[in-house]
Amino acid sequence: MGIRPILPLILAMSLPAMMSMLVQALYNVVDSYFVAQVSESALTAVSLVFPIQNLLIAVAVGTGVGLNSLISRRLGERNQKDADSAATHGLLIGLLNWLFFALLGIFFSRTFFTLFTANPEIIAMGESYMSIVCIGSVGCCVSINIEKTLQATGDMIHPMLSQLLGAITNIILDPLFIFGIGPFPQMGVAGAAVATIIGQIASMLYLLFVLFTKKHGVSVVLRGFKPTLSMIKNIYAVGFPAIIMQSIGSVMVVGMNAILIAFSETAVAFFGIYFKLQSFVFMPVFGLNQGLLPIIGFNYGARSRHRVTQTVKWGSIIAVIIMASGTILFWALPAELLGIFNASEQMLAIGVPALRTISLCFIPAALGIVSSSAFQALGKGFSSLFISILRQLIVILPVSLAFAVLTHDLTVVWYAFPIAETFSLIASILIYAKLYRNVLMGLPEYGEQ
Repeated sequence: MGIRPILPLILAMSLPAMMSMLVQALYNVVDSYFVAQVSESALTAVSLVFPIQNLLIAVAVGTGVGLNSLISRRLGERNQKDADSAATHGLLIGLLNWLFFALLGIFFSRTFFTLFTANPEIIAMGESYMSIVCIGSVGCCVSINIEKTLQATGDMIHPMLSQLLGAITNIILDPLFIFGIGPFPQMGVAGAAVATIIGQIASMLYLLFVLFTKKHGVSVVLRGFKPTLSMIKNIYAVGFPAIIMQSIGSVMVVGMNAILIAFSETAVAFFGIYFKLQSFVFMPVFGLNQGLLPIIGFNYGARSRHRVTQTVKWGSIIAVIIMASGTILFWALPAELLGIFNASEQMLAIGVPALRTISLCFIPAALGIVSSSAFQALGKGFSSLFISILRQLIVILPVSLAFAVLTHDLTVVWYAFPIAETFSLIASILIYAKLYRNVLMGLPEYGEQ
Protein backbone atom coordinates (compact mmCIF):
# COMPACT_ATOMS: atom_id res chain seq x y z
CA MET A 1 0.00 0.00 0.00
CA GLY A 2 2.97 2.28 0.33
CA ILE A 3 4.65 1.84 -3.06
CA ARG A 4 2.22 0.61 -5.74
CA PRO A 5 0.83 3.23 -8.21
CA ILE A 6 -2.32 4.74 -6.72
CA LEU A 7 -4.97 4.06 -9.38
CA PRO A 8 -4.10 0.36 -9.88
CA LEU A 9 -3.89 0.02 -6.08
CA ILE A 10 -7.33 1.56 -5.60
CA LEU A 11 -8.82 -0.75 -8.22
CA ALA A 12 -7.13 -3.82 -6.74
CA MET A 13 -8.26 -2.91 -3.23
CA SER A 14 -11.76 -1.71 -4.12
CA LEU A 15 -13.05 -3.94 -6.93
CA PRO A 16 -13.53 -7.03 -4.74
CA ALA A 17 -15.43 -4.97 -2.17
CA MET A 18 -17.45 -3.24 -4.91
CA MET A 19 -18.38 -6.61 -6.38
CA SER A 20 -19.52 -7.95 -3.03
CA MET A 21 -21.45 -4.73 -2.37
CA LEU A 22 -23.26 -5.12 -5.69
CA VAL A 23 -24.28 -8.61 -4.64
CA GLN A 24 -25.50 -7.14 -1.34
CA ALA A 25 -27.52 -4.61 -3.33
CA LEU A 26 -28.95 -7.43 -5.43
CA TYR A 27 -29.96 -9.20 -2.22
CA ASN A 28 -31.72 -6.04 -1.01
CA VAL A 29 -33.74 -5.87 -4.20
CA VAL A 30 -34.50 -9.61 -4.34
CA ASP A 31 -35.56 -9.62 -0.69
CA SER A 32 -38.00 -6.76 -1.21
CA TYR A 33 -39.19 -8.29 -4.49
CA PHE A 34 -40.31 -11.47 -2.73
CA VAL A 35 -41.80 -9.55 0.21
CA ALA A 36 -43.75 -7.40 -2.27
CA GLN A 37 -45.35 -10.58 -3.65
CA VAL A 38 -46.88 -11.20 -0.21
CA SER A 39 -48.67 -7.83 -0.04
CA GLU A 40 -48.10 -4.10 0.02
CA SER A 41 -48.71 -4.23 3.78
CA ALA A 42 -45.81 -6.69 4.06
CA LEU A 43 -43.60 -4.27 2.13
CA THR A 44 -44.70 -1.43 4.41
CA ALA A 45 -43.87 -3.51 7.50
CA VAL A 46 -40.37 -4.28 6.23
CA SER A 47 -39.89 -0.64 5.25
CA LEU A 48 -40.77 0.45 8.79
CA VAL A 49 -38.19 -2.01 10.20
CA PHE A 50 -35.49 -0.50 7.98
CA PRO A 51 -34.34 2.13 10.53
CA ILE A 52 -33.71 -0.60 13.13
CA GLN A 53 -31.79 -2.69 10.61
CA ASN A 54 -29.89 0.45 9.63
CA LEU A 55 -29.07 1.09 13.30
CA LEU A 56 -27.77 -2.47 13.63
CA ILE A 57 -25.60 -2.03 10.55
CA ALA A 58 -24.49 1.39 11.81
CA VAL A 59 -23.18 -0.03 15.08
CA ALA A 60 -21.49 -2.98 13.33
CA VAL A 61 -19.97 -0.98 10.47
CA GLY A 62 -19.05 1.98 12.68
CA THR A 63 -17.15 -0.33 15.02
CA GLY A 64 -15.51 -1.93 11.99
CA VAL A 65 -14.50 1.45 10.61
CA GLY A 66 -12.83 2.25 13.92
CA LEU A 67 -10.97 -1.07 13.79
CA ASN A 68 -9.97 -0.55 10.16
CA SER A 69 -8.69 2.96 10.74
CA LEU A 70 -6.72 2.05 13.87
CA ILE A 71 -5.21 -1.17 12.46
CA SER A 72 -4.18 0.40 9.14
CA ARG A 73 -2.56 3.36 10.91
CA ARG A 74 -0.70 1.11 13.36
CA LEU A 75 0.53 -1.08 10.52
CA GLY A 76 1.74 2.04 8.70
CA GLU A 77 3.60 3.01 11.88
CA ARG A 78 5.07 -0.53 12.13
CA ASN A 79 3.33 -1.02 15.51
CA GLN A 80 2.42 -4.71 15.16
CA LYS A 81 1.54 -5.25 18.82
CA ASP A 82 -1.24 -2.67 18.87
CA ALA A 83 -2.54 -3.81 15.47
CA ASP A 84 -2.85 -7.39 16.78
CA SER A 85 -4.51 -6.20 19.99
CA ALA A 86 -7.08 -4.13 18.09
CA ALA A 87 -7.98 -7.12 15.91
CA THR A 88 -8.53 -9.31 18.98
CA HIS A 89 -10.64 -6.64 20.66
CA GLY A 90 -12.83 -6.61 17.54
CA LEU A 91 -14.19 -10.10 18.23
CA LEU A 92 -15.21 -9.28 21.80
CA ILE A 93 -16.82 -6.00 20.83
CA GLY A 94 -18.81 -7.76 18.08
CA LEU A 95 -20.34 -10.14 20.64
CA LEU A 96 -21.25 -7.27 22.96
CA ASN A 97 -22.95 -5.42 20.08
CA TRP A 98 -24.98 -8.55 19.29
CA LEU A 99 -26.15 -8.86 22.91
CA PHE A 100 -27.49 -5.29 22.82
CA PHE A 101 -29.55 -5.89 19.67
CA ALA A 102 -30.81 -9.27 20.84
CA LEU A 103 -32.30 -7.56 23.91
CA LEU A 104 -33.71 -4.79 21.71
CA GLY A 105 -35.45 -7.38 19.50
CA ILE A 106 -36.90 -9.27 22.46
CA PHE A 107 -38.34 -6.34 24.38
CA PHE A 108 -38.91 -3.47 21.93
CA SER A 109 -40.20 -4.90 18.63
CA ARG A 110 -43.94 -4.51 19.18
CA THR A 111 -43.61 -1.13 20.88
CA PHE A 112 -41.64 0.21 17.92
CA PHE A 113 -44.42 -0.59 15.42
CA THR A 114 -47.23 0.81 17.54
CA LEU A 115 -45.46 4.18 17.30
CA PHE A 116 -46.24 4.36 13.57
CA THR A 117 -49.43 2.45 12.81
CA ALA A 118 -52.53 0.90 14.32
CA ASN A 119 -52.86 -1.57 11.44
CA PRO A 120 -52.76 -4.97 13.20
CA GLU A 121 -51.52 -6.78 10.09
CA ILE A 122 -48.52 -4.47 9.67
CA ILE A 123 -47.75 -4.60 13.42
CA ALA A 124 -47.81 -8.42 13.50
CA MET A 125 -45.62 -8.86 10.43
CA GLY A 126 -43.22 -6.12 11.47
CA GLU A 127 -42.83 -7.37 15.02
CA SER A 128 -42.00 -10.86 13.78
CA TYR A 129 -39.48 -9.62 11.22
CA MET A 130 -37.73 -7.20 13.60
CA SER A 131 -37.42 -9.64 16.50
CA ILE A 132 -35.88 -12.37 14.32
CA VAL A 133 -33.41 -10.01 12.65
CA CYS A 134 -32.24 -8.54 15.97
CA ILE A 135 -32.04 -11.75 17.99
CA GLY A 136 -30.10 -13.47 15.21
CA SER A 137 -27.76 -10.55 14.51
CA VAL A 138 -24.61 -12.25 15.90
CA GLY A 139 -23.52 -13.09 12.35
CA CYS A 140 -23.74 -9.46 11.26
CA CYS A 141 -22.01 -7.98 14.31
CA VAL A 142 -19.07 -10.39 14.32
CA SER A 143 -18.53 -10.82 10.58
CA ILE A 144 -18.34 -7.08 9.83
CA ASN A 145 -15.60 -6.60 12.45
CA ILE A 146 -13.57 -9.41 10.91
CA GLU A 147 -14.13 -8.02 7.40
CA LYS A 148 -12.83 -4.59 8.40
CA THR A 149 -9.86 -6.14 10.21
CA LEU A 150 -8.83 -8.11 7.13
CA GLN A 151 -9.37 -5.12 4.83
CA ALA A 152 -7.06 -3.04 7.02
CA THR A 153 -4.26 -5.49 6.18
CA GLY A 154 -4.95 -5.20 2.44
CA ASP A 155 -6.92 -8.47 2.21
CA MET A 156 -10.01 -7.62 0.15
CA ILE A 157 -10.65 -11.09 -1.28
CA HIS A 158 -11.78 -12.99 1.81
CA PRO A 159 -14.19 -10.22 2.89
CA MET A 160 -15.59 -10.21 -0.64
CA LEU A 161 -16.08 -13.98 -0.61
CA SER A 162 -17.77 -13.83 2.79
CA GLN A 163 -20.23 -11.19 1.61
CA LEU A 164 -20.93 -13.16 -1.54
CA LEU A 165 -21.57 -16.28 0.53
CA GLY A 166 -23.94 -14.46 2.86
CA ALA A 167 -25.85 -12.66 0.12
CA ILE A 168 -26.19 -15.69 -2.17
CA THR A 169 -27.33 -17.87 0.75
CA ASN A 170 -29.91 -15.22 1.59
CA ILE A 171 -31.15 -14.91 -2.00
CA ILE A 172 -31.57 -18.69 -2.32
CA LEU A 173 -33.37 -19.09 1.01
CA ASP A 174 -35.70 -16.09 0.65
CA PRO A 175 -38.37 -17.67 -1.57
CA LEU A 176 -38.02 -21.03 0.17
CA PHE A 177 -38.89 -19.66 3.60
CA ILE A 178 -41.31 -16.92 2.47
CA PHE A 179 -43.51 -19.15 0.28
CA GLY A 180 -42.84 -22.56 1.85
CA ILE A 181 -41.31 -24.29 -1.16
CA GLY A 182 -40.55 -28.01 -0.78
CA PRO A 183 -39.78 -29.06 2.81
CA PHE A 184 -39.47 -25.46 4.02
CA PRO A 185 -42.28 -23.94 6.13
CA GLN A 186 -44.31 -21.05 4.71
CA MET A 187 -43.34 -18.17 6.98
CA GLY A 188 -44.18 -15.06 4.97
CA VAL A 189 -42.33 -11.95 6.10
CA ALA A 190 -40.74 -13.86 8.99
CA GLY A 191 -39.18 -16.18 6.41
CA ALA A 192 -37.32 -13.24 4.88
CA ALA A 193 -35.85 -12.49 8.32
CA VAL A 194 -34.80 -16.11 8.84
CA ALA A 195 -33.08 -16.17 5.46
CA THR A 196 -31.25 -12.96 6.37
CA ILE A 197 -29.78 -14.24 9.63
CA ILE A 198 -28.79 -17.60 8.12
CA GLY A 199 -26.87 -15.76 5.40
CA GLN A 200 -25.15 -13.58 8.00
CA ILE A 201 -24.17 -16.54 10.14
CA ALA A 202 -22.77 -18.36 7.09
CA SER A 203 -20.63 -15.31 6.36
CA MET A 204 -19.43 -15.17 9.98
CA LEU A 205 -18.46 -18.85 10.09
CA TYR A 206 -16.45 -18.51 6.89
CA LEU A 207 -14.58 -15.47 8.19
CA LEU A 208 -13.83 -17.13 11.54
CA PHE A 209 -12.35 -20.05 9.62
CA VAL A 210 -10.21 -17.67 7.54
CA LEU A 211 -9.17 -15.61 10.55
CA PHE A 212 -7.83 -18.56 12.52
CA THR A 213 -6.43 -20.73 9.72
CA LYS A 214 -4.84 -18.27 7.26
CA LYS A 215 -1.88 -15.92 7.60
CA HIS A 216 -2.64 -12.20 7.71
CA GLY A 217 -0.99 -8.90 8.52
CA VAL A 218 -2.42 -9.22 12.05
CA SER A 219 -2.75 -12.11 14.50
CA VAL A 220 -5.71 -12.76 16.78
CA VAL A 221 -4.68 -14.51 20.00
CA LEU A 222 -7.49 -15.30 22.45
CA ARG A 223 -5.47 -17.24 25.03
CA GLY A 224 -4.57 -14.90 27.88
CA PHE A 225 -6.30 -11.97 26.18
CA LYS A 226 -7.35 -9.13 28.47
CA PRO A 227 -9.33 -6.24 27.01
CA THR A 228 -8.04 -2.77 27.79
CA LEU A 229 -9.99 0.45 28.05
CA SER A 230 -7.31 2.38 26.19
CA MET A 231 -7.56 0.13 23.12
CA ILE A 232 -11.36 0.32 23.12
CA LYS A 233 -11.12 4.12 23.35
CA ASN A 234 -8.72 4.16 20.39
CA ILE A 235 -11.10 2.02 18.32
CA TYR A 236 -14.10 4.19 19.12
CA ALA A 237 -12.25 7.49 18.66
CA VAL A 238 -13.13 6.91 15.00
CA GLY A 239 -15.72 4.16 15.46
CA PHE A 240 -18.13 6.07 17.69
CA PRO A 241 -18.49 9.06 15.35
CA ALA A 242 -18.93 6.56 12.49
CA ILE A 243 -21.69 4.79 14.47
CA ILE A 244 -23.44 8.07 15.24
CA MET A 245 -22.97 9.17 11.65
CA GLN A 246 -24.67 6.05 10.28
CA SER A 247 -27.23 5.90 13.09
CA ILE A 248 -28.35 9.36 12.10
CA GLY A 249 -29.55 7.65 8.92
CA SER A 250 -31.95 5.64 11.08
CA VAL A 251 -33.20 8.81 12.74
CA MET A 252 -33.66 10.35 9.31
CA VAL A 253 -35.66 7.36 8.03
CA VAL A 254 -37.83 7.28 11.15
CA GLY A 255 -38.48 11.00 10.73
CA MET A 256 -39.20 10.66 7.02
CA ASN A 257 -41.57 7.74 7.65
CA ALA A 258 -43.45 9.85 10.17
CA ILE A 259 -43.76 12.64 7.59
CA LEU A 260 -44.65 10.31 4.71
CA ILE A 261 -47.26 8.22 6.52
CA ALA A 262 -49.33 11.40 6.86
CA PHE A 263 -49.64 11.26 3.06
CA SER A 264 -50.20 7.48 2.74
CA GLU A 265 -48.84 4.04 3.67
CA THR A 266 -47.92 3.69 -0.01
CA ALA A 267 -45.51 6.62 0.36
CA VAL A 268 -43.77 4.75 3.20
CA ALA A 269 -43.62 1.58 1.10
CA PHE A 270 -42.11 3.56 -1.80
CA PHE A 271 -39.47 5.10 0.48
CA GLY A 272 -38.43 1.59 1.49
CA ILE A 273 -38.19 0.59 -2.18
CA TYR A 274 -36.11 3.69 -2.93
CA PHE A 275 -33.49 2.62 -0.41
CA LYS A 276 -33.30 -0.80 -2.04
CA LEU A 277 -32.88 0.72 -5.51
CA GLN A 278 -30.37 3.38 -4.50
CA SER A 279 -28.22 0.65 -2.93
CA PHE A 280 -27.25 -0.36 -6.49
CA VAL A 281 -25.71 3.10 -6.85
CA PHE A 282 -24.41 3.74 -3.35
CA MET A 283 -23.12 0.25 -2.52
CA PRO A 284 -20.34 0.32 -5.15
CA VAL A 285 -19.20 3.68 -3.75
CA PHE A 286 -19.20 2.21 -0.23
CA GLY A 287 -17.16 -0.68 -1.64
CA LEU A 288 -14.79 1.86 -3.15
CA ASN A 289 -14.45 3.43 0.28
CA GLN A 290 -13.48 0.08 1.78
CA GLY A 291 -10.48 0.15 -0.53
CA LEU A 292 -9.72 3.84 0.03
CA LEU A 293 -9.78 3.81 3.82
CA PRO A 294 -6.81 1.48 4.46
CA ILE A 295 -4.76 3.09 1.66
CA ILE A 296 -5.27 6.57 3.11
CA GLY A 297 -4.73 5.38 6.68
CA PHE A 298 -1.57 3.43 5.84
CA ASN A 299 0.02 6.29 3.90
CA TYR A 300 -0.98 8.82 6.54
CA GLY A 301 0.75 6.60 9.12
CA ALA A 302 3.72 6.31 6.74
CA ARG A 303 3.73 10.14 6.35
CA SER A 304 3.26 10.35 2.59
CA ARG A 305 1.17 13.40 1.67
CA HIS A 306 1.30 12.79 -2.07
CA ARG A 307 -0.15 9.28 -1.82
CA VAL A 308 -2.90 10.42 0.55
CA THR A 309 -4.03 13.27 -1.72
CA GLN A 310 -3.77 11.16 -4.89
CA THR A 311 -5.93 8.49 -3.29
CA VAL A 312 -8.59 11.06 -2.41
CA LYS A 313 -8.45 12.53 -5.95
CA TRP A 314 -8.83 9.24 -7.79
CA GLY A 315 -11.44 8.00 -5.34
CA SER A 316 -13.52 11.12 -5.99
CA ILE A 317 -13.30 10.69 -9.77
CA ILE A 318 -14.40 7.05 -9.62
CA ALA A 319 -17.24 7.83 -7.20
CA VAL A 320 -18.59 10.64 -9.42
CA ILE A 321 -18.60 8.34 -12.46
CA ILE A 322 -20.59 5.70 -10.55
CA MET A 323 -23.09 8.22 -9.19
CA ALA A 324 -23.56 9.95 -12.54
CA SER A 325 -24.43 6.58 -14.07
CA GLY A 326 -26.99 6.04 -11.31
CA THR A 327 -28.55 9.44 -11.94
CA ILE A 328 -28.99 8.66 -15.63
CA LEU A 329 -30.59 5.31 -14.76
CA PHE A 330 -33.08 6.82 -12.32
CA TRP A 331 -34.09 9.50 -14.82
CA ALA A 332 -34.40 7.15 -17.78
CA LEU A 333 -36.18 4.13 -16.24
CA PRO A 334 -38.05 5.08 -13.04
CA ALA A 335 -41.27 3.21 -13.87
CA GLU A 336 -39.38 0.09 -14.92
CA LEU A 337 -37.37 0.13 -11.68
CA LEU A 338 -40.52 0.39 -9.58
CA GLY A 339 -42.16 -2.33 -11.65
CA ILE A 340 -39.68 -4.82 -10.19
CA PHE A 341 -41.63 -4.53 -6.93
CA ASN A 342 -45.09 -5.03 -8.38
CA ALA A 343 -45.80 -1.31 -7.95
CA SER A 344 -49.44 -0.21 -7.91
CA GLU A 345 -50.68 2.75 -9.92
CA GLN A 346 -50.62 4.85 -6.76
CA MET A 347 -47.00 3.90 -6.07
CA LEU A 348 -46.00 4.70 -9.64
CA ALA A 349 -47.65 8.11 -9.36
CA ILE A 350 -45.63 8.79 -6.21
CA GLY A 351 -42.42 7.04 -7.18
CA VAL A 352 -41.63 8.12 -10.75
CA PRO A 353 -41.19 11.84 -9.99
CA ALA A 354 -39.64 11.01 -6.62
CA LEU A 355 -36.84 8.86 -8.10
CA ARG A 356 -35.95 11.58 -10.60
CA THR A 357 -35.89 14.28 -7.93
CA ILE A 358 -33.96 12.36 -5.28
CA SER A 359 -31.34 11.20 -7.79
CA LEU A 360 -30.24 14.83 -8.23
CA CYS A 361 -28.37 14.34 -4.96
CA PHE A 362 -26.21 11.44 -6.20
CA ILE A 363 -23.23 13.34 -7.64
CA PRO A 364 -22.72 15.69 -4.66
CA ALA A 365 -23.22 12.65 -2.41
CA ALA A 366 -20.33 10.88 -4.17
CA LEU A 367 -17.88 13.59 -3.17
CA GLY A 368 -19.31 13.77 0.34
CA ILE A 369 -18.92 10.02 0.85
CA VAL A 370 -15.28 10.01 -0.28
CA SER A 371 -14.55 13.02 1.93
CA SER A 372 -16.07 11.26 4.94
CA SER A 373 -13.93 8.21 4.25
CA ALA A 374 -10.82 10.40 4.10
CA PHE A 375 -11.72 12.08 7.39
CA GLN A 376 -12.12 8.67 9.06
CA ALA A 377 -8.85 7.33 7.65
CA LEU A 378 -7.02 10.40 8.96
CA GLY A 379 -8.45 9.77 12.42
CA LYS A 380 -10.85 12.74 12.16
CA GLY A 381 -14.07 10.83 12.78
CA PHE A 382 -15.90 13.81 14.25
CA SER A 383 -15.55 15.69 10.96
CA SER A 384 -17.47 12.88 9.26
CA LEU A 385 -19.99 13.01 12.07
CA PHE A 386 -20.55 16.73 11.57
CA ILE A 387 -21.18 16.27 7.84
CA SER A 388 -23.71 13.53 8.51
CA ILE A 389 -25.53 15.58 11.14
CA LEU A 390 -25.64 18.54 8.77
CA ARG A 391 -27.05 16.42 5.95
CA GLN A 392 -29.61 14.30 7.77
CA LEU A 393 -30.67 16.24 10.85
CA ILE A 394 -29.91 19.91 10.36
CA VAL A 395 -31.09 20.05 6.72
CA ILE A 396 -33.06 17.13 5.33
CA LEU A 397 -35.67 16.53 8.05
CA PRO A 398 -36.50 20.18 8.76
CA VAL A 399 -36.68 20.98 5.05
CA SER A 400 -38.86 17.91 4.36
CA LEU A 401 -41.19 18.81 7.20
CA ALA A 402 -41.39 22.43 6.12
CA PHE A 403 -42.19 21.46 2.54
CA ALA A 404 -44.84 18.98 3.71
CA VAL A 405 -46.54 21.48 6.01
CA LEU A 406 -46.34 24.49 3.71
CA THR A 407 -47.17 22.85 0.36
CA HIS A 408 -49.04 19.63 1.25
CA ASP A 409 -47.40 18.35 -1.94
CA LEU A 410 -45.42 15.11 -1.71
CA THR A 411 -43.51 15.82 -4.93
CA VAL A 412 -41.99 18.92 -3.32
CA VAL A 413 -40.88 17.03 -0.20
CA TRP A 414 -38.32 15.00 -2.20
CA TYR A 415 -36.35 18.15 -3.07
CA ALA A 416 -35.02 18.11 0.49
CA PHE A 417 -32.56 15.38 -0.59
CA PRO A 418 -30.57 17.32 -3.23
CA ILE A 419 -30.71 20.44 -1.05
CA ALA A 420 -29.18 18.55 1.89
CA GLU A 421 -26.43 16.98 -0.21
CA THR A 422 -25.47 20.36 -1.67
CA PHE A 423 -25.03 21.86 1.79
CA SER A 424 -23.03 18.86 3.02
CA LEU A 425 -20.77 18.95 -0.06
CA ILE A 426 -19.88 22.59 0.56
CA ALA A 427 -19.08 21.78 4.20
CA SER A 428 -16.98 18.72 3.17
CA ILE A 429 -14.88 20.83 0.80
CA LEU A 430 -14.25 23.45 3.48
CA ILE A 431 -13.28 20.85 6.11
CA TYR A 432 -10.98 18.96 3.72
CA ALA A 433 -9.26 22.21 2.75
CA LYS A 434 -8.67 22.98 6.43
CA LEU A 435 -7.31 19.46 7.08
CA TYR A 436 -5.02 19.79 4.08
CA ARG A 437 -3.56 23.04 5.39
CA ASN A 438 -3.28 22.01 9.04
CA VAL A 439 -2.53 18.27 8.82
CA LEU A 440 -1.45 17.04 5.40
CA MET A 441 0.82 19.98 4.60
CA GLY A 442 2.85 18.99 7.63
CA LEU A 443 3.72 15.64 6.04
CA PRO A 444 6.60 15.06 3.62
CA GLU A 445 5.52 15.03 -0.02
CA TYR A 446 6.51 11.42 -0.60
CA GLY A 447 6.95 10.06 2.93
CA GLU A 448 9.91 9.84 5.21
CA GLN A 449 12.92 8.12 3.71
